[in-house]
Amino acid sequence: QVQLVESGGGLVQAGGSLRLSCAASGRTFSSYAMGWFRQAPGKEREFVAAIRGSGGRTYYSDSVKGRFTISRDNAKNTVYLQMNSLKPEDTAVYYCAASKVSLITTLPSRYDYWGQGTQVTVSS
Repeated sequence: QVQLVESGGGLVQAGGSLRLSCAASGRTFSSYAMGWFRQAPGKEREFVAAIRGSGGRTYYSDSVKGRFTISRDNAKNTVYLQMNSLKPEDTAVYYCAASKVSLITTLPSRYDYWGQGTQVTVSS
């Protein structure tokens, strides 16, 4: 069982930055691929970024590529999402998720554990 707790959300102006963190419980964190997803009101949950268990490979959605960076610190059982050049359309609840399969996947159904989410609001 893995428990995930996100933090770092908030209100920011367009063009600003935020850094989300997701702290995981458990002793096998490095064996999980980790992903970030987001869900805006009235929309489906969408993939944002993912990173392999080893941390070597990352993958991003086209909408955030070049602006967001996912990273992880396996010694701290934590995954991060650095968000720069934020836009109003980035406004959503952001969730981190853990997949028992260490390879990257963009499908929510492939993730086994989810955090409670953290709100990110970008004002214009």
